[in-house]
Amino acid sequence: MSHPDDQSPVNPLPPVVTALFLLLVGVEAALWLGSKGILGGPTAVGWRLDAIQRYAFSSDIFDWMVINGQYPLEHMIRFVSYLFVHYSFTHALFGGVLLLAMGKMVGEVFSGWATLVIFVLSGVVGALGYALILDVSTPLLGSYPGVYGLIGAFTFLLWTSLGAVGEPQVRAFSLIGMLVAIQLGFSLVFGGGPDWVADVIGFGAGFLMSFALIPGGWQRIREKIRRQ
Repeated sequence: MSHPDDQSPVNPLPPVVTALFLLLVGVEAALWLGSKGILGGPTAVGWRLDAIQRYAFSSDIFDWMVINGQYPLEHMIRFVSYLFVHYSFTHALFGGVLLLAMGKMVGEVFSGWATLVIFVLSGVVGALGYALILDVSTPLLGSYPGVYGLIGAFTFLLWTSLGAVGEPQVRAFSLIGMLVAIQLGFSLVFGGGPDWVADVIGFGAGFLMSFALIPGGWQRIREKIRRQ
C-alpha cells in the first residue's frame, strides 16, 4: 500500500480532458502569437481570420450542402473543428477553464471514450440545431456547445444522485438555468450572437447521451427493453 504522504493532494485530470485542453490551447496559442507578430511573420496576423473561414461552422455552407446533396469532407469537418477555434484569447480562455472544470467532474465517472463522445457529439448536435433552428449567417465558433454537453452529463449525475436519496431532481438543473440566464443577460446588455442556442442544444445532447454512456448504461437499457 502507498504511504498517504506519497499521494498527490490534487486528483489528476482524465487524459482525454487533458488532450482536449491541450489541443484547444495549442490552436489558440498559435493564433494569438501570430496576431502579435511573434510567430509566422507578417502573414500570421491573418491566421485567425483564415481559421474562421476554413474551420468555423457555417449555416450558409450547411444549407448549400443540403440543397446540392453534396457533403465534402472539407465542410463536414466543420461540425467538429469549430470547437477548437475561438474569436479571441478571452473567448478561448473561458472555454478552456470550463472544459477543465466540467471535464474533470464528468471524466471521473465516465470512461475516457465516453467523455470524448459526449464532448464531440454535443458539439455536432449543437451545430446541427444551430443551422436548423436559426436563419443566420453568423459563424459558430468555440468549445462551448461541447462543454455544455459535459455540463449536461454532470447534470445527469446530479439528477440520478438526487433521485437516489429522494431529493427533488429538478434541483440538478439549477446550474444550466443559471448559465443560460447569465448568457441571455450579457446578450441583452452588451449584445451578442445567437450561439447560446447551440449551447443549450449541446447541453440537452450531453444529458440524453449520459443514459447510455454512464457505466452500465447500455445494460440497463437492454434489460428495460426486455422487460417491456
